[in-house]
Amino acid sequence: MPQMAPMNWLFLFIYTIIIFMMFNIINYYSFIYKSKYSTKKNEIYKINWKW
Repeated sequence: MPQMAPMNWLFLFIYTIIIFMMFNIINYYSFIYKSKYSTKKNEIYKINWKW
């Protein structure tokens, strides 16, 4: 039925726009900020050997 073709194109367009927006939202909010200050302290234990 050719009369329904514009409606199918509209649904396909809306579907692709929604997929694109969801992809962008997921990529935007899945970013993990790495702080330049490390939370884990690197402690060096110096041992004085008494020979």
